[in-house]
Amino acid sequence: MTRREQNELLIQTGPGTPMGDLFRRYWIPALLAEELPEPDCPPVRVQLLSERMIAFRDTSGKLGLMDEFCAHRGVSLWFGRNEENGLRCPYHGWKYDTSGQCVDVPSEPVESGYCKKIKLKSYPLVERGGVLWTYMGPPELQPPLPEYEFATVGPKHRYMSKRLQESNYLQAMEGGIDSSHVSFLHSGALERDPLFRGAKGNKYNLQDFQVKFEVVESEGGLLIGARRNAEEGHYYWRITQWVMPCFTAIPPRGDHSIHGHFWIPIDDENCWAWSYDYHPTRELTEKELEAMVDGKGIHVKTIPGTYIPLQNKTNDYLMDRAAQKARISYSGIEGIGIQDASLQESMGPIADRSKENLVSTDNGIIMARHRLRKAAQALAKGVQPPGVKPEEQRVRSASLVLPPDVAFKDAAKEALIAREGVPVTSV
Repeated sequence: MTRREQNELLIQTGPGTPMGDLFRRYWIPALLAEELPEPDCPPVRVQLLSERMIAFRDTSGKLGLMDEFCAHRGVSLWFGRNEENGLRCPYHGWKYDTSGQCVDVPSEPVESGYCKKIKLKSYPLVERGGVLWTYMGPPELQPPLPEYEFATVGPKHRYMSKRLQESNYLQAMEGGIDSSHVSFLHSGALERDPLFRGAKGNKYNLQDFQVKFEVVESEGGLLIGARRNAEEGHYYWRITQWVMPCFTAIPPRGDHSIHGHFWIPIDDENCWAWSYDYHPTRELTEKELEAMVDGKGIHVKTIPGTYIPLQNKTNDYLMDRAAQKARISYSGIEGIGIQDASLQESMGPIADRSKENLVSTDNGIIMARHRLRKAAQALAKGVQPPGVKPEEQRVRSASLVLPPDVAFKDAAKEALIAREGVPVTSV
């Protein structure tokens, strides 16, 4: 059970909050690169960690992320003109460069130097792996650029999507580190979804519902081992990597691509669910890419021109009760990603965790909450949080079959490190 004040500490990520300070010590995804595709393209609204900002790519291709509102009268710069290496407010013509520096106030004499006194809050915005990343913490403590493997492989090896989720980030993230629900909620999809089917490990998920969890701390977060029975007294292990504060790598299936998520707070009641797929040793096939774009695997089909799921709470996620009754789909909702979202959103934007009754399969969730609280408290004393160093981000998930007397963390030690050109360990 989590007390109300503990829950508030975990989910509040606005400026000046303990968890907000923690998130601001990492590079986090802000936009897909496709959202700012070319110089002088339209600016994009960005809300992260309860801060409202505007992002744009200027005439020279330089990226900027700054306060959304003009320093003059508070007009949203989303209405601005992106021209001649700056974003100009349409109200009175004040113009800003990508650092947030005001470079022109047309109503004031140039020789007055007035515009030099005006600067909006801004953050670095860097393109890496098809994602535009930002760091919102103290500039002098800015860490190295992210080294997650999906961001370092070639562009034809990866696919990234994002969607709006109407719940706080923690509810969403906890689904990403909970392997026990796969045998229930996603059971129908394991053999139907083109990005999952055919893997030998699927049968272990569907035959053994009494999964046993072993969770150990890693340098950057947690190793979450989910154990099911396999042949001849052996165990099938699925090992999820969780890297603080909100990155998950889900164990692969057969030769399918590795996949996982980032759960990035928009505010305390909404988040962006980022979903990636990549294969470290081969390019993704056309069929795989078509399936991902079509919302298969962990991805979700969205309303054209938006990142809002096509299946959402306004249409009851297009739930099919007949399919549920016929056991075609465990929940009656089609699609792995939206199956998760529908249930996580059903808890409300902020779940009342004081009413929970946690069991042994929730050990990963319990330890993740503990590590987040502990890291936030340590940060207040000047201790660098886990998951910031590049070597703590160069990780993989894995699935494998082991004898009963072999510890998964030892047997999978090498498999859990991302190395260029080395195949994944998968069943």
